Amino acid sequence: MSDHIPGSSAVDNGHSTRFWLTIAAVLVLVQIVTLALMGRIPICECGYIKLFEPGVNTAGNSQHIADWYTPSHIIHGFLFYGLAKLVLPRAPVGARLTLSILVEAAWELLENSPIIIDRYRNATMAVGYTGDSILNSAMDTVAMVLGFLFAARAPVWLTVAIAIGFEIVTAIVIRDNLTLNVLMLVWPVEAVKAWQAAL
Repeated sequence: MSDHIPGSSAVDNGHSTRFWLTIAAVLVLVQIVTLALMGRIPICECGYIKLFEPGVNTAGNSQHIADWYTPSHIIHGFLFYGLAKLVLPRAPVGARLTLSILVEAAWELLENSPIIIDRYRNATMAVGYTGDSILNSAMDTVAMVLGFLFAARAPVWLTVAIAIGFEIVTAIVIRDNLTLNVLMLVWPVEAVKAWQAAL
């Protein structure tokens, strides 16, 4: 005799979704609180909030809601979705999303540590980089979540096409993108650095 109760699967799925969303929200909150404890400023020192900061080597870069590096964080979401689906094929989407938020939040904390800030300033085009505002860092995580959710629903070919489009556009506009950012952090190439500096 089965213990299955009609409609119980839907109820269980609802509880599971709420559980993972709660954990995800807590992780973002921990990210924000930790950044504050690290001494990061809440918003841009300019005292106002912009929807989009178009300048790259400006005091407002990485301080507002979005900037030219936002597409990189959306691509993080694409990549995390694909990796989580590959590694945890049976896990609910909420669990995979929560794991992705954990990784993204951990990166955001590392990215705003003195060692990575110095690495950016010395090895990449971000000569004047001083770290993200808490607002910008939190919105980077939100951008990752949006990328993850898009990849969860869109065809693979469309997700890949958008990622390539983002990389091409940002390479043309600011001479930087996720690929170049990772390259210059891990294995700086002087020719690339010179090309980026000529912007």
